[in-house]
Amino acid sequence: MTVSVLVDVTTNALCPGQSTCSEAIYINGLQQTIVGVFKMVVLPLLGQLADEYGRKPLLLLTVSTTIFPFALLAINQSKEFVYAYYVIRTISYIISQGSIFCIAVAYAADVVNDSKRAAAFSWITGLFSASHVLGNFLARFLPEKYIFLVSIVLLIFCPTYMQFFLVETVRPAPRSDQESYCLTRVVKVIDKRYKSMRDAGLLVFSSPTLRGISFVSFFYELGMSGISAVLLYYLKAVFGFNKNQFSEILMMVGIGSIFSQILVLPLLNPFVGEKVILCIALLASIAYALFYGLAWASWVPYLSASFGVIYVLVKPSTYAIISKASSLNNQGKAQGFIAGVQSIASLLSPLAMSPLTSWFLSSDAPFNCKGFSIVVSSVCMMISLCFACLLNTEERSNNDKEEDVETPLLSES
Repeated sequence: MTVSVLVDVTTNALCPGQSTCSEAIYINGLQQTIVGVFKMVVLPLLGQLADEYGRKPLLLLTVSTTIFPFALLAINQSKEFVYAYYVIRTISYIISQGSIFCIAVAYAADVVNDSKRAAAFSWITGLFSASHVLGNFLARFLPEKYIFLVSIVLLIFCPTYMQFFLVETVRPAPRSDQESYCLTRVVKVIDKRYKSMRDAGLLVFSSPTLRGISFVSFFYELGMSGISAVLLYYLKAVFGFNKNQFSEILMMVGIGSIFSQILVLPLLNPFVGEKVILCIALLASIAYALFYGLAWASWVPYLSASFGVIYVLVKPSTYAIISKASSLNNQGKAQGFIAGVQSIASLLSPLAMSPLTSWFLSSDAPFNCKGFSIVVSSVCMMISLCFACLLNTEERSNNDKEEDVETPLLSES
């Protein structure tokens, strides 16, 4: 609900009366870089903790942190509060961005058979798209002053619902070191986390499938996160779009995404498999980027956005490939580690995208292509497609099925 209005709020606060705001673009890029740095450690860590201590407490933690940034903008939208919003949102993103899906997918893997996981993950992302449609519909017609208030109410509902209705699927082992000295326990925890992260890396890189999908995810995220960081500011500067146009584009994509994720992917997957769906979705993401980057009229972004109906299938097909290549006890570790790889990409992309976008939107651009940075991002997705074509999605080996790479920490006591 807040996505379409945030561009106007931040631009009005930081660059009053201007359609282009380099400061907002750079702050978004800086935030994304900081989040990427910390997520490299936090995402794999949260995945491991979800395997050891349960999915529910980690979901409660990650979802609850999303409430606070928008509470600031509900109170005030002055320049000072916008800066404070960016600080709090950066902390919130470090904990929640990517990890909510990562843990939710691990939770689903606990209760769904291998053969049905692709459909289950597709339904999860499809319902996510449905929420996008409803959120953008509300943003399109609600007055701006009510958007943040309503979003806070909905965000508070999430942890409340989970607390009362979500059933834990992991049983933590009883702790045996309750009476240990504090310093000794801290050292043990650090050592255990280091070994767990090391073993998660070995788990991924010892599997050809997981190793291949990590490269696919890295280059895809490198391109897509770069686009998402600057796209709305680019559309506002070039075509004068406001929250109404943003909401229309996002609703159009969301409605199609519901259909493709909830109906098309589950029907196609048994016949063609996750790899083919992934490759088709990556082709659509390349077209999506090129049409945006080369947009020559205000209707072209709407055409470009239509490819989102297909490229949204990248996520559920990726989740399914990772899940099938991992044993049940390693779901959180594998999903978390590859999410950490994606965070490295989201760290790197704004370092190039933010200055490149500002440069080509300015009067000092070397040639007339205001979306040149988005065209560059499409090259990253082309590389991702190459790795996807080489991907081996065979079932995990017998060694992987017999035992996890590390002895499950749940059994240590």
